[in-house]
Amino acid sequence: MPCTTILVGKNASYDGSTLVARNEDSSNGVFEPKRMRVVHPDEQPRVYTSVLSHLTVELPDNPMRYTSVPDVVPGHGIWAEAGFNELNVGMSATETLTTNERVRGADPLVDYVPAKGNEGEDGYVPAQPGGLGEEDMVTLVLPYAKSARDGVRILGDLLERYGTYENNGIAFSDVDEIWWLETIGGHHWIAKRVPDDAYVTMPNQLGIDSFDLDDAEGAQADHMCSADLRAWMAEWHLDLTLGVEGDGPAVVFNPREAFGSHSDSDHVYNTPRAWYMQRCLNPSDVWDGPDADFTPESDDIPWSRVPERKVTIEDIKYVLSSHYQGTEYDCYGSKGTPATRGAYRPIGINRNSQLAVLQLRSYAQPAYRAVQWMAFGSNSFNALVPLYANVETMPEYYAD
Repeated sequence: MPCTTILVGKNASYDGSTLVARNEDSSNGVFEPKRMRVVHPDEQPRVYTSVLSHLTVELPDNPMRYTSVPDVVPGHGIWAEAGFNELNVGMSATETLTTNERVRGADPLVDYVPAKGNEGEDGYVPAQPGGLGEEDMVTLVLPYAKSARDGVRILGDLLERYGTYENNGIAFSDVDEIWWLETIGGHHWIAKRVPDDAYVTMPNQLGIDSFDLDDAEGAQADHMCSADLRAWMAEWHLDLTLGVEGDGPAVVFNPREAFGSHSDSDHVYNTPRAWYMQRCLNPSDVWDGPDADFTPESDDIPWSRVPERKVTIEDIKYVLSSHYQGTEYDCYGSKGTPATRGAYRPIGINRNSQLAVLQLRSYAQPAYRAVQWMAFGSNSFNALVPLYANVETMPEYYAD
């Protein structure tokens, strides 16, 4: 599974911007080339059909112009991935996530089921469309979102209606807020506002580690969720929070424990990436040796943290290009042993397809507020280039 994400709240960034950044990685053994384009309202479909799940969705008739980073090679969908619309709302989709068997049993994923037999003949069973996936989400949501919160609501409604065939994390941003949405099973979801003074690190693992159900069902100041989440959790005994009396879920619970995974493969593929990003941004913690606060295989690495200093674009590029440099796990280094240098999956790999950093600058005029920083190919060997997002077309070098 691919991708690594970092989110930076406006009071944690170097200039007061909200920052959403994600590597899109190709699947193992594959490289998917990407390009950029501006999608105008007359180019946005009014009826959308996904390639992978064969799901057809009718869309509103009032789309906005937006930027996207679609696949170059046609035939398996758009995969628009990251962009801004004309109201300076950003969206990054998706970070593939893991869940657990109990969640998948309580709310199965919505997979496409091909037709059986031939239409008109005895025994024919028509195909059943699947749910939404990474292929679809930016195209279905970004052209219509008026704020980061609005993007969460739009996608949440689609998930409850159509379901999904995969678990994903999706980021929404505007000049004031960043929201992170995680899909839970086939039809359920949670979303949490990134604290303004904090950053969030996300490898391919369900990450939110504290959630307030009362807030999500009430004021929604910092939390949102699918309408029946509390009842669904109670029915399937999903809350694993200690010290809770009664049969229902705790008001504040740990979604990572309830919905996530702590498998052996997570400790090789996922948790080391969060460990290294936080090692870079909070270097005063103890990261090595028997007294380490967190190790590459810790299951309790925080979802969000206050950095030791303001986070810059350079910091984001560094951590999303990293290969555990300065440690015995550096696959390009000389420290440690051949075994340690190959122990963990690095962030900067040869199948990074693109890196998009979505920056919204509160001090800039709305026409120039959104900057989409882009890098293509392996992040260990490339550079970010800033591009204004409120434009009619992308430079030919990136578009073709």
